[in-house]
Amino acid sequence: MTDLPRLKPILRIDFPPGERLGRGKMQLLELIKETGSISAAGRAMDMSYRRAWLLVDAMNHLFTLPVVESQRGGKQGGGAAVTEFGEDLLKRFRHMEQTLDQALAADFDWLQQHRRVPDDSKP
Repeated sequence: MTDLPRLKPILRIDFPPGERLGRGKMQLLELIKETGSISAAGRAMDMSYRRAWLLVDAMNHLFTLPVVESQRGGKQGGGAAVTEFGEDLLKRFRHMEQTLDQALAADFDWLQQHRRVPDDSKP
């Protein structure tokens, strides 16, 4: 059988009535932690500052504690930092992803074994 890319479960948590928490927001958090900037993190994900800021704002409103704190202007030009709570959220989300992968590994192996190999000759 041809080696096909491995199947992988994707964790997304729905917060009714309509907010979500998933890998995109977690990637944004990681990039904010790395760069110290919402703007730089957004650029790294090929999104506008406004979109990145809206995602951070949504995360900050999902919880009783802030996930990211930002600083305006000043000598250093401002910046952003992932809070201690945000760090915990990121660790727990990554742990949940690992738990999901492990729990579903046998089922995903079964699906992988029964996947149809795509016929590249078809339009």
